[in-house]
Amino acid sequence: MITYIKEAVEELRNNVTLPSRAESSNLMVVVAVFSILFALATWGVDTVFSKIIKLYFSNVLN
Repeated sequence: MITYIKEAVEELRNNVTLPSRAESSNLMVVVAVFSILFALATWGVDTVFSKIIKLYFSNVLN
C-alpha cells in the first residue's frame, strides 16, 4: 500500500499538468452550461411523466 501511494504521488508530480487559467475557465463554462441543460431536460421529463401518471390514475380511479 505504501508503495502504491508513493508511486501515485510521483506520477502526479512528474506526469500530470494542470490546464491554464483560461482553459479552466472555458471548461468551467462548458460544464455549467451542460449541467443546466441536463437539469432542465430532467425537469421536463419528470414533469411530463408526472402529468401522465396523474392523468392515468385519475382515469383509473374514476
